[in-house]
Amino acid sequence: MNFIELITASTPILAVFIFLVILRLPATKAMPISLIITALLALTVWKIPTIQVVASTFEGIIIAISILWIVFGAILLLNTLTNSGALDSIRNGFMSISGDRRVQVIIIAWLFGSFIEGAAGFGTPAAIAAPLLVALGFAPLAAVTVALIADSSAVSFGAVGTPIIVGVEQGLREEGQIASHVSSYIGDGSMGELLQSVATGAVLIDVIVGSFIPLILVVMLTRFFGENRSWKEGLAIWKFALFAGLSFTLPALTVAFLLGPEFPSIIGGLVGLAIVVPAAKRGFLLPDKVWDFDGEKEINVSEEESKENKIPVWLAWTPYLIVAILLVLTRLEVLPLKEALTSIKVGWDNILGTDIKASFQPLYLPGTIFLITVLITILLHKMQGAAVAKTFKESGIALIGSAIALGTAVPMVRIFINSGLNDAGLMSMPMELATLVSNLVGGAWPIVAPFIGALGSFISGSATFSNMMFSLFQFSVADQLAIDPEKVLSLQVLGANAGNMVCVLNVVAAASVVGLVGKEGSIIRMTLVPMIYYSLFAGIIGFIAIQFIM
Repeated sequence: MNFIELITASTPILAVFIFLVILRLPATKAMPISLIITALLALTVWKIPTIQVVASTFEGIIIAISILWIVFGAILLLNTLTNSGALDSIRNGFMSISGDRRVQVIIIAWLFGSFIEGAAGFGTPAAIAAPLLVALGFAPLAAVTVALIADSSAVSFGAVGTPIIVGVEQGLREEGQIASHVSSYIGDGSMGELLQSVATGAVLIDVIVGSFIPLILVVMLTRFFGENRSWKEGLAIWKFALFAGLSFTLPALTVAFLLGPEFPSIIGGLVGLAIVVPAAKRGFLLPDKVWDFDGEKEINVSEEESKENKIPVWLAWTPYLIVAILLVLTRLEVLPLKEALTSIKVGWDNILGTDIKASFQPLYLPGTIFLITVLITILLHKMQGAAVAKTFKESGIALIGSAIALGTAVPMVRIFINSGLNDAGLMSMPMELATLVSNLVGGAWPIVAPFIGALGSFISGSATFSNMMFSLFQFSVADQLAIDPEKVLSLQVLGANAGNMVCVLNVVAAASVVGLVGKEGSIIRMTLVPMIYYSLFAGIIGFIAIQFIM
């Protein structure tokens, strides 16, 4: 690549940082501008055929529609619970566990979010956890920030193991077949055994890296959103935070070893909740003072206040229970539901005569599960017609900004990813960038490998797509450098997790649910440092492990 080609390949990344993070433009303005610049450079510098650019744009719009359906469902569920009075009951229920905001963040964003990630993935945890935190009294920016950071470790095994089972497995194929050098490496073994090794390698490192995420959550909460802007107030709960971190990562490690990559996040989240919630009620490892945004104080929910709630706590929580059950039931391969729901597809094959295609299964998307849950909730909570109409109207209006942002961000990403077909004699833009970096770092590749995975998630909006995009590249670089490719693939998976914190699509979606459209740049600035920590720490541990073993 020459300098102009390097700038062109970097445009989607540079545009996001310049327009969103530096200039602080709202995504509704930044993303359309970024799409236009990316498309023009793709046509003129990368020399991608016009039909390919247009087809990629249509592909992106179809994918954006599927994301918007999830966002709409999450917003609708939030507004339903708000207008029915359920969120008031949920808030008081959490206060009965602990009035400490640090504890609430750990339980909701880290543990409950990890369970939802394991069941559904694809941005669903932040779309559920962030509004729940807002309902508890968290500032929207604080809620979205911690929800995105928390949705990291569990992503390896999100949506019942999809990032590894589909992402890595498909990423190691060429033209539908396992790549020849991958096949040679596997030998008499199987792809399943390779994926099992990648999964256990990832979670072994994550026991060290991911277990610190709850502590990062609370430190950021107290430093940036507390009255005293104090790091110390977050560190004061370090024992409980590490306890909560290990309460997820250790069960996840056990499940990964025994059962494979499908269930570590689901079971890890449930086991973590079963351990941490009772511990929090008993004050185990907690400081004497309860922390709140406007200072340390004791908070109790009075019996009178509890009685004033029109909806009992158990009934208020029922919609979330329904969501969790439906997500699990529709994702298990052993049940017929998944096959039935995924059999109905909406999409476009060979868009405009190209090899590009896009589709989604509307009944399988979490948005549909949210909608079903909303309809059940309306009956359970005995909502009046006026409240129902208000709920749907508010939810539709809230979606407008997200439609503009996602409707232009996703096409930009697809042009970037589909840039391998060009008349400039170049690989796709992401592969050119990754190759450039690999040539520069050489034997230090394990430190860099997670950042490549993070780049993939940042651009594509999905850890699964990141693993599809870069798994074969990571394997090939490891093979050339005589480094254990399984460990490098594990680092790719962990990097894809980290990128989930800052990827534009997740940020826009989560911001939309809590009414923060236009604040995407502020959110990315907050989540960028934890993303760098996660990637760098994982890379250093991976590098040391590889050097020690070799």
